[in-house]
Amino acid sequence: MNAVQGGLFDLSGKIAIVTGASRGIGEALAKGLAAQGATVVVNYNSAADRAEAVVSAIEAAGGKSKAIKADVSVEADADRLIAETVSAFGRVDILVNNAGIVLPAAAEDCSLETWRRTMALNLDGVFLVSRAAGRQMIAQKSGSIISIGSMSGRIVNWPFRHAAYNVSKAGVHMLTKALATEWAEHNIRVNAIAPGYIRTELTDEVLKEHPDVVRDHWEKGAVQNRIGNVTELVGAVVYLASNAASFTTGEIITIDGGLTLR
Repeated sequence: MNAVQGGLFDLSGKIAIVTGASRGIGEALAKGLAAQGATVVVNYNSAADRAEAVVSAIEAAGGKSKAIKADVSVEADADRLIAETVSAFGRVDILVNNAGIVLPAAAEDCSLETWRRTMALNLDGVFLVSRAAGRQMIAQKSGSIISIGSMSGRIVNWPFRHAAYNVSKAGVHMLTKALATEWAEHNIRVNAIAPGYIRTELTDEVLKEHPDVVRDHWEKGAVQNRIGNVTELVGAVVYLASNAASFTTGEIITIDGGLTLR
């Protein structure tokens, strides 16, 4: 890969897991960590072919990768994801909690099933995989956990209504701070990034169905007058995973083109 041995952001020799890494933000982060020398476990739940394509792309670029199927909202699967990674590579140095869903629904129409599905993946999943990885990292006496929160954990973005998503991401932010506090004594850093609107397959669907929303709310809401690209999240995650961030823990880095400034 293109990592500079011993450089500020060098991840050579590190073992990383990215959940929900078969597409979108997770795919970009998996490839970004691999580009800095990390061996990357590509976690997926259903899209096996796409996960293997990510693994193949990493390997074609000279990296090392492995796909592992696991539903991170299921306790046994979360534990197995960490166990299989340790069995394959001996340790876990970096965990990126990326898997998540958004199920839009006005609060008065949001079913308990929708609420619980959102919390199960977006918040329970982050806790379960972090707990399993944390136990391994405590034994190693080192590690970095990075969760993908959202600007929706800071503000109620509009006009779509998705209270469950907002609350789940606010929970991720607080969980990040709590774990950072509890695990600092074990040399484990826990941080998060809070993306704004990012161009993915999901936002492409919104663009097709509601171009006015993307234009008038998503783009114009940001001071940079645009939505972001998945690659624009990679640098922050590489930083938080690397020794360059050795004095950074419990932080939520907002990457939203300035949308939450006004």
